[in-house]
Amino acid sequence: MIASAKKLFVLDTNVLLHDPNSIFHFQEHDVVVPIVVIEEVDHFKKDQTEVGRNARTVSRLLDRLRAKGSLSDGIKLDGGGTLKVDVAVHNLDVGLPSLDKHHADNQILACAKGLLKERKEKVVLVSKDSNLRIKADAMGLQAEDYTTDMVEMEELYSGHKTWEVDAAAMDALYEEGLEPDATMRLQPNQFVTLTDRANASHTALARMHGTEGRLHPLHKYEAPPWGIKPRNREQQFALELLMDESIQVVTLLGKAGTGKTLLAIAAGLQQVVDDERYHKLLVSRPVMPMGRDLGYLPGDVDEKLRPYMQPIYDNLEFIVAANMELRRRTTMTAGQLEEAGYLSVEPLTYIRGRSIPQQYLIVDEAQNLTPHEVKTILTRAGEGTKVVLTGDPHQIDNPYVDASTNGLSFLAEHFKHLDIAGHITLMKGERSKLAELASNIL
Repeated sequence: MIASAKKLFVLDTNVLLHDPNSIFHFQEHDVVVPIVVIEEVDHFKKDQTEVGRNARTVSRLLDRLRAKGSLSDGIKLDGGGTLKVDVAVHNLDVGLPSLDKHHADNQILACAKGLLKERKEKVVLVSKDSNLRIKADAMGLQAEDYTTDMVEMEELYSGHKTWEVDAAAMDALYEEGLEPDATMRLQPNQFVTLTDRANASHTALARMHGTEGRLHPLHKYEAPPWGIKPRNREQQFALELLMDESIQVVTLLGKAGTGKTLLAIAAGLQQVVDDERYHKLLVSRPVMPMGRDLGYLPGDVDEKLRPYMQPIYDNLEFIVAANMELRRRTTMTAGQLEEAGYLSVEPLTYIRGRSIPQQYLIVDEAQNLTPHEVKTILTRAGEGTKVVLTGDPHQIDNPYVDASTNGLSFLAEHFKHLDIAGHITLMKGERSKLAELASNIL
């Protein structure tokens, strides 16, 4: 007799809080939600955070599904499997006396272990908590991370390739554009470094124009945007995306000091203040401190938020100083840019429900956002708005996402095939020699 390939997935609370629609993502397999998970979700429902909103969404989804039948008996899902809320009392194995039976995680383990004894199907515990997965393994349970929206960092789209060609192809690139080799499978707005086979030092930088299907050389700017010159190849690629108004979504990934935020703000000021392509430069970031929080801060809203927004103001002051040196005359300070209506620096906290038309929107530290939060931001963009998201997936302060499941990586991978989107991963740090050494060695 051939064993059934059908599985039974037991979901942890953090899976539902990460993705409320996760119950629908297991195809023909059965899904079980322990009753203790419903209780834990209920604890979060009043939070005015993304976790709280997800908790309320989970409750509404289960309430709607309840109309189809008894959740304790199991209801049929569109994918072919069933959803069941397990209300049975399961005892932890006597051989594991150290586990507190009142702890929610241990009750979830007991549920999965009990189902494994009762059911013929393969039982898998799904949790984003690595410690719970370790405990499950110790109890002889199969445990997995929730990977539906996971992007493997090793396979993440970089936005750049290299191509070895002959000298004639290099000349053709500058004359009429160059048709790429079909085996390269280039995405729209992907960058290519062409290297001469006969002379490795002879190179050219090009971008794939998706509408034409041809490579064209990068634009040359008469003056750098607000005095900020790209210092390496990847920064040139980033500037090409940032200055092209036909590209509505730009994602910049890179370690600390690679110039992601600096280039984005400089390009934004150029197109708002000088070129007048957009009405305003809106710079935002999640309110999420690194390390232990200082608690409540005194003052009004602006004074409370200033410590969180200070990295943005640091970049603004650097850009303004560079612009003064370039133009050999005075220019507006960051405060004057805000007073004149060119610039607004805001937290992401209150973006839900807004409409943002004709603006250059920069979202800094976007690696701390969930895919759902990134979706919320993009759906706020009105007509004529450009959205730039920057961040380092290896410096995440949000406990609910990691390098593979954050919204920035998710967006870069899922938008790579669109003509209106562009991405580049910056590798070389340019902040200082010390910062580069610290990033690479420590």
